[in-house]
Amino acid sequence: MVDTEFRGRVALVTGGSRGIGRAICERLATGGARVSINYQQAEDAARATLETVNSFGTDGILAQANVAEPKEVSEMVKKTEQELGPIDLLVTNAGIAKVEPPDQLDYDSFKQMMSVNVDGTYLPLVSVTKGMRARGFGRIVCIASIAALRPRPAQAAYSASKAAVIAFARSLSEDLAPAVRINSIAPGLIETDMIQVMTPSQRDAIAEATPMKRLGRAEEIAELAAFLLSERSSYTTGQCYIASGGRVTLP
Repeated sequence: MVDTEFRGRVALVTGGSRGIGRAICERLATGGARVSINYQQAEDAARATLETVNSFGTDGILAQANVAEPKEVSEMVKKTEQELGPIDLLVTNAGIAKVEPPDQLDYDSFKQMMSVNVDGTYLPLVSVTKGMRARGFGRIVCIASIAALRPRPAQAAYSASKAAVIAFARSLSEDLAPAVRINSIAPGLIETDMIQVMTPSQRDAIAEATPMKRLGRAEEIAELAAFLLSERSSYTTGQCYIASGGRVTLP
């Protein structure tokens, strides 16, 4: 059953075909939002997400784009606005992760990580904020990682890219306020396709080192994103929320 929390709102979720992105698309749809599901290659997974979104009685579309390419992002935003309406809610979730020991850190790989994770946050954000400010309403959530906040063996490039996402969102918050609120989320290890870059023993070790003794679920991050996009968090902007089962905490 669809509630009314996001009814009348249009949401764009990058990397919306799987994992955390898919869970966020579905959670926003349960609140009545019309959802634009961005994907780059996983069309079958994106269509499965769309079917679920539609099953909640709201509208959704697929928006294929490489979020690191300015022209493709521009077309994605244009398509969303033409078919669903002006974008009220943006979640920048698309990202990649690689495991590379420091002595194997390749420059091209480093640039790719920055391109997808940082440019892929910047481009959708700047493409929608002008319209949000003109209309006097906008809510943005950027998905980062606790890798930005603690040492992460063999993931220096990934950690740097996610730290940039947090800093970018924080730095923009004052300029965008009061019409547009922007926050970031730093998840711990979540049960998604992305963690397949780690071995089972590595994943088990992290679960054991987590106070809650388990990995997170995509639905738990989606619920936090929905809170930050809703008016339940109406006095919150520029913050980084950590959802890591207690593995990382801030004062």
